[in-house]
Amino acid sequence: MKKESGDLRSGDRVIARELAQPDHPITRSPDHPIRKAIVLLSGGLDSATCLLIAKQEGFEVFALSFDYGQRHRVELERARQLATRYGALEHRVIALDFPARAASALTDPSKAVPKDSLGKQAIPVTYVPARNTLFLAHAVAWGEAAGAGDVFIGANALDYSGYPDCRPEYLKAFQRMANLGTKAGVEGRLAFRIHAPLLRMTKAEIVARAAELGLDFGLTSSCYDPSDEGVPCGHCDSCLLREKGFREAGLADPTSVGRHR
Repeated sequence: MKKESGDLRSGDRVIARELAQPDHPITRSPDHPIRKAIVLLSGGLDSATCLLIAKQEGFEVFALSFDYGQRHRVELERARQLATRYGALEHRVIALDFPARAASALTDPSKAVPKDSLGKQAIPVTYVPARNTLFLAHAVAWGEAAGAGDVFIGANALDYSGYPDCRPEYLKAFQRMANLGTKAGVEGRLAFRIHAPLLRMTKAEIVARAAELGLDFGLTSSCYDPSDEGVPCGHCDSCLLREKGFREAGLADPTSVGRHR
């Protein structure tokens, strides 16, 4: 049987379970202080949900966003709003001089963002080369300096666009690399853990979890090709996945009003 782009193989499920579940319970005793976590915060639905999950699990949150020349820059303002609203201890926006802008429709304005074509390409042109590798490397660097070994990322391997750097085996490999390639990891001062709590969830389950945690959906932006005013197009892969999630969760998306253009 042909493997669908969002399906997890049996071996992947073991890795996904390890990444999706807390490594050990959070305690608040003097001997076990609240831990610090770096949360990759794009301003979208998934990363915002991760921020709230990290907060619920008792982490002090350091939010990290990136300006890499993306056409959907409205997400950076949403990330700032989310970090402020939900009490990130610190929020940094890192400017990246991305070396391969012409390789992705998200960084090359001359390339069209595919519309109404979800699932038609194994890896769509909206894939940004090594994006999560760059993001996670910055998160680990900040984490090592700040004493934050836990890194949260909103990667998903079920309802997703097929990006290879969202797969569980990739995240597991990066976690191993982080512990092998850092002074704190080698000395045993920090055990880096890549948390991907949404990895095995459908988009509907993510929407339901976010609602349970009290996320203001109106503060999030998922569209790859929004208008200059930030209105979502309603037709790109990310918009279609978001619409699917809200519809299947039986909830209304406040950002969908008047979005189609």
